[in-house]
Amino acid sequence: MHIHILGICGTFMGSLAVLAKELGHRVTGSDANVYPPMSTQLEAQGIELMQGYEPAHLEPAPDLVVVGNAMSRGNPAVEYVLNKGLPYVSGPQWLADHVLQGRWVLAAAGTHGKTTTSSMLAWVLEHAGMSPGFLIGGVPQNFGISARLGGTPFFVVEADEYDSAFFDKRSKFVHYRPRTAILNNLEFDHADIFPDLAAIERQFHHLVRTVPGEGLIIHPESETALKRVIGMGCWTPVQTTGDGGQWQAKLLSADGSRFEVIFDGEVQGVVEWELTGRHNVNNALATLAAARHVGVLPKQGAEALSEFRSVKRRMEKVAEVNGVTIYDDFAHHPTAIATTLDGLRKRVGDTPIIAVVEPRSNSMKLGAHREGLAESVALADQAIWYAPANLGWDLAATVAGSPVPTTVCDSLEAIIAKVKADAVPGTQVVVMSNGGFGGLHGQLAAALA
Repeated sequence: MHIHILGICGTFMGSLAVLAKELGHRVTGSDANVYPPMSTQLEAQGIELMQGYEPAHLEPAPDLVVVGNAMSRGNPAVEYVLNKGLPYVSGPQWLADHVLQGRWVLAAAGTHGKTTTSSMLAWVLEHAGMSPGFLIGGVPQNFGISARLGGTPFFVVEADEYDSAFFDKRSKFVHYRPRTAILNNLEFDHADIFPDLAAIERQFHHLVRTVPGEGLIIHPESETALKRVIGMGCWTPVQTTGDGGQWQAKLLSADGSRFEVIFDGEVQGVVEWELTGRHNVNNALATLAAARHVGVLPKQGAEALSEFRSVKRRMEKVAEVNGVTIYDDFAHHPTAIATTLDGLRKRVGDTPIIAVVEPRSNSMKLGAHREGLAESVALADQAIWYAPANLGWDLAATVAGSPVPTTVCDSLEAIIAKVKADAVPGTQVVVMSNGGFGGLHGQLAAALA
């Protein structure tokens, strides 16, 4: 079968392409922006990529078009599909019908940490010899690929609350029907499709409705929004994590790189890993609870996590030049920016940290997270913000009250010049964006050299 994917370089759609190829289909795809790491992964899989959305890409007609949720009416390829009556489907629906059917699905949902948690969970199951399938919105370094079918009934999926397609406004995760569901946390996000937090809570309730009575739902004890979700109706056993929960962590180092795992009051094992931050400790607890549900002992899970390497673009060290370390991080929400910097600060002590932030997500572009932005960088020594001409709101005014020295730049050249002027040996430079940021990381490394 020839499947053509519209929006193939998105993290979800790219992973879908890998699975379709593994199932034996001929896979092609088009996207407005073809860039690594997804483009590299797809080309390595022998998947043909086309730049832009030309109707000519759909000639001769494929057997099926999978439509990414970034596609909207008016897109030339979408209009061609509709006018020609070509068969089409959303990505989540295709995944549910052709990959997840009849499998034990373990889903990681929440505003933050979905990619990291699903990567951890896939690795813990792999380490236990369970050869899971997975689809993750990033490239876990333990696997080097973002998706695979796997050799057993177990399938780990990153479960996103974003909508499925222009013709299906339900959250992606309602298609997945998990038996084990992690709900990591819940904050307002995706301001382009949700009016408020209550609307997102309603979608999470729809997810809870699909988890069987013999399944398991895992969430942090402290998350009030998730408690409201469970309060709307829950027909499944629940386990809680964090302070006051059944699963707890006792930090053995302040940065979260060593901690004891405690379940029902008893120590189960110790995790010692290269990750930092309380958020990652919380992700680990949820992972161990989910893995236990499919038969992995917590002690075994803790041993696996000690060998876990993070996901590409999650505090990934991309260069060290003349004593200056450059990290690539996906943080695109004030909470994620703050927790990332907190983990790094606890690891490096008084070493200078420069945060470079591109407000690129749809919610950021709409200004939905403006309130928390100035404070989010408090643990850095200085912040450099990128304000492209088309941002649409006054970033400089928003971050003017920041507790640390702040620079707003309208070009990558200005950012590079500022970092080059201020970085001394030992400086940690964290570049945060949910896009390619114009290849800033490589340009910075070259300039510092």
